[in-house]
Formats: sequence, structure tokens, C-alpha cells
Amino acid sequence: MTAETNRDDPNDPTAGRFVVDHYIAAPPAEVFALLADPTRHHQTEPGDWVRDAIDAEPLTHVGQVFGINMGFPQNGEPYTMHNRVIAFEQDRALAWEPGQYDQEGVLGTGGWTWRYDLEPTAEGTRVQLTYDWSAVPLQLSEQFGLPPFRPDFLERSLRSLEEAVVAPTAGR
Repeated sequence: MTAETNRDDPNDPTAGRFVVDHYIAAPPAEVFALLADPTRHHQTEPGDWVRDAIDAEPLTHVGQVFGINMGFPQNGEPYTMHNRVIAFEQDRALAWEPGQYDQEGVLGTGGWTWRYDLEPTAEGTRVQLTYDWSAVPLQLSEQFGLPPFRPDFLERSLRSLEEAVVAPTAGR
């Protein structure tokens, strides 16, 4: 597993993104199926931040929005995120931008994204997870304290993903 934020310094959070690689002993189709299932997203997170899905339909296309119940890591206080799919390539890539609906029903996003890129290997799948907050305006970034975690959070997340794919009946 490797982590990077830019080519010069892999631990520099000022680069605006974290990139982590992990190898999973399962075919890309199995990994992608879990990632495309909002009801299983809680299995990809090493804590209790991601809770349950509001929308149970599998992800199938760019532009699709899926809701997830969340809990603030600091105090467990519940909140909701609605994520718009911004990349969808079956068994290869899946990305979304988290946001929230305003009172008029318009989905606003903050500029950060989550992206999973899958590459088949002889042993299974190389999964690259990118958390990118480089498009977040400075004021918003400071308000939310971005990034809210270090690259090791993404590493633990990919280990959770691996556990969920390789041993799906074990649960969490």
C-alpha cells in the first residue's frame, strides 16, 4: 500500500489530494459491485462515519445521486450527504462529489471528491483511492478543516473494503 499527495512530498496535505493504492485478492467486478452498492458503503469505512444508505439502488451512471446517512466522527451527531456520481466506468472507475440539498432542492457540492480506480492484476485488483479537495474554496476548506484525516484513513478504508469483498459474510 502506498500513499501520496503529490510527486514531491507524499505527506503534504497542502497538495489538495491524497492517493492510496491497495491490492485486493478479488476480481475488479467483485470490488466494483461493492463500491456501486450504496447499502454496503459503510463497509468501506474504518469507523462509524458512514452509516446506512438512503438510496438502495446500485450506482449505474454519471449524474446519479445517492444519499447516505452519516455521523460526525467527533461526536456521532447524524447528518446526511447526497453524492453525485461524476465518473462511472463499469469495473474500472467510480467517483462522486458529496453534497447536500438546499431548501429549494438544489444539490450543492463543496468541491471535494472520492474516486476509486480499479486495475486487474494477476492476483486480483489494484485499487487506487483518491480523496481530492483541491477544488474547495479556501474559506470552505478552512471551515470544514480539510482534509479531515491523514492518508492512513484511506489506507484503513481500503483494508475495510478488502475485508468486505474477500469475506462478505463476516460483516462489520
